[in-house]
Amino acid sequence: MEVEVKLRLANAEAHRRVTTLLSPFHVVTHRQHNLFFDGAASELSSRRAILRLRFYGNDEQCVVSLKAKAVLVDGVSRVEEDEEDLDPKVGRECVPEPGKLGLLESRILKRVKEEFGVVGENGFLGLGGFRNVRNVYDWKGLKLEVDETDFDFGTLYEIECESADPEEAKRILEEFLKEKEIDYSYSVASKFAIFRSGKLP
Repeated sequence: MEVEVKLRLANAEAHRRVTTLLSPFHVVTHRQHNLFFDGAASELSSRRAILRLRFYGNDEQCVVSLKAKAVLVDGVSRVEEDEEDLDPKVGRECVPEPGKLGLLESRILKRVKEEFGVVGENGFLGLGGFRNVRNVYDWKGLKLEVDETDFDFGTLYEIECESADPEEAKRILEEFLKEKEIDYSYSVASKFAIFRSGKLP
């Protein structure tokens, strides 16, 4: 179970202020390309599951993940998540031809076949996706991920923080944002849900 605090930053200025204030604690910047897939008969989405390929940088890395049963309440997200690495070249070949996903030797794709019944060359459907720039910071014992997500219909700014004690992590983050007078709100939808809705919340 992945548990994360998700706080939405109001605009580009709020995002700029956060990344500037946190710059002494910067660890790494990831440029991500997220692409999503479903079964041709909506086998995954109808059961609140998501299959994602995430490419990093110039395809140095590709991670396939299966997320299920996501719940987002008061800025705290809980989701079942399973991930594994995939050869980036193989992953890219599946983007224009999603049917190739069904042929891969992959623990996660085996689960998709067995648990959700997505099988056959025509079993998978590509849904498209979005790009994300993620700045990672090690701050006050928390691993903060500050995202700038580019959708076709606009840009979303968000802070994510995975934590075993989400309420305490949220308290520390909110205290920081209020003290610095940075405009924020609790995230109300996952990036995938926003992508599927076609508009910013």
